[in-house]
Order: sequence, then C-alpha cells, then structure tokens
Amino acid sequence: MTDPAETNAGALRVAVLDDDSDFREYVGGVLTARGHSAETCSSQDELIALCEAGLPDVVLLDMNMGRTSGSDVLAELRERWPRLCVVVVTGYPSMDTMRETFKRDAFDYLAKPFSEADLDRVLAQAASAFGLGQRPQDRLRAELGRRIRLARTDLGWTLKELSETSGVSVSQLSSVERGTHLPSLESLLSIAVALRTTPSEWLRAAGF
Repeated sequence: MTDPAETNAGALRVAVLDDDSDFREYVGGVLTARGHSAETCSSQDELIALCEAGLPDVVLLDMNMGRTSGSDVLAELRERWPRLCVVVVTGYPSMDTMRETFKRDAFDYLAKPFSEADLDRVLAQAASAFGLGQRPQDRLRAELGRRIRLARTDLGWTLKELSETSGVSVSQLSSVERGTHLPSLESLLSIAVALRTTPSEWLRAAGF
C-alpha cells in the first residue's frame, strides 16, 4: 500500500518553465486543482524575475525548449539559489542517463508524458526533503540554524568560541542552530559579524 505521505504534499508555490503554452496551461490547472499556487513562465527571463521577486517552493523546469537551454537555466538557478528545489521535466529518451546527468543539480525528474499521480509523488517527496509547505517563520528558523552551523564548522569553531566572539550565549546559539529559536535582529547581526558574513546571505538562501 502506498504511504499517503509519499503522494500528498501541503500547499506549495510551484513555478513552471516551459515554452509549450498547452503544457503550461495543463500543469497549471492540475497544480491549482490540488491546492497549490502555480505560476507559469515561458522564458528564462520570466522565471528569473519571478524568483527574484520571491522564491517558489519548487521549480518544474522543461529541459527541451527551442532556443532556451534547460541546462543553462538550471546552472543559473543553482548559482544564484543553491537550495532551490528544481524538478526536471523532459521527454529525454534515456531516463537512466537523465537521472545520472541531472540528479546532481536537480531534486528529481518527470518524464513526459507524466501522470497526475507522478506529479503528486514528486511534489510530496520534495516537500518532505526540503521542509516545504511550512510556515515562513518555520522555514526561516530551520535555514538560519543550518547556515549558522555550517559557517561555524567551516571556521572550525565550537559553540563556546562562537559565543565568546559574538557575545551570544552558548545556550541561545545551540537553540538557534537546532532551529528551535529565532535570534533577535541584534543577536543575528552579532553572529553574522563573528562568522564574517552578512545576514542578507542567509535570508536570501531561506527565500526571504
């Protein structure tokens, strides 16, 4: 029996890039009927502008689009928003090759023509893997904690060393890194300065 958690995702904001207007209309309708927010784009520039205005939860990216190279779009998305969940959509004949080629940069792929059940499954798995469908403050808390922990470990610091440098207590730092507590703006600035970065980088990575 299929686990419902594998086929049902909470309401997600999904961006669709495809040069086929019929396909955009079809996928947009399917997503909307399932309670998701669907925003369709016909060009790379449209998608980038949409992401700059506010990151979607998931991007459905067609790889075979006339003058536009899906690989180039994927490369730009990865460079600018490394944590963005991208699902490749393609009619590529060799699925084994597609998985091997794009799995490094994309979360998964959907082969055209795909069923509504296939779309449900991929979105549910993406939601589970990326913590999508959460409240904005929950996503922010989790991503800030992850970013601070990574920055600290990259410097080879312990929590105590970060505490001594930032002036934020070890207990507060610990709860922030676990994603159970949002730091105050003052504490966030102190932590960022200590880790030689800026809060804007962390906020952008979290989609804010």
